[in-house]
Amino acid sequence: MIRLETERDIEAVRQLNCRAFGHETEAKLVDRLREGGLVIVSLVAEQWGEIVGHILFSRLEVAGDAFPAASLGPMAVLPERQRQGIGSALIQEGLRRCRNTGIAVVLVVGHAGYYPRFGFSAAAGKRYRSPYSKLGDAWMALELAPLDLAAPAEVQYPEPWSQLD
Repeated sequence: MIRLETERDIEAVRQLNCRAFGHETEAKLVDRLREGGLVIVSLVAEQWGEIVGHILFSRLEVAGDAFPAASLGPMAVLPERQRQGIGSALIQEGLRRCRNTGIAVVLVVGHAGYYPRFGFSAAAGKRYRSPYSKLGDAWMALELAPLDLAAPAEVQYPEPWSQLD
């Protein structure tokens, strides 16, 4: 079952991120994004009463506030539950909710072999500049609404991203 994260899920989400990534960096990022009021959508995947997956979409600033943008990430699935479609379900539901809230573009730094199946592309990522746009095919974008960009748009990640360990 995919559902919105609630306050009672916070500790389970923290532990999930630590287990999935093998360290606390992403868990701390999620906490900081929450504390900063930057969360657009935060979903959990629950099986048999256990949180087995989590995805977060947070606000990004585009120069001139030209259009609403979001960052996808972190996304985590318990190691023993990976490759069962949980991550895909989280991404699909998260993107649906982003569309419904008027988000025009979602940006992600991730595996170039995974995110394109959801419509993300490195080619679209070249339309956006950020500290992450130097990462080649790992920097991807998915435009949820038609955007007419004459030049690459400058994207600024909020403070919690600069605090990554």
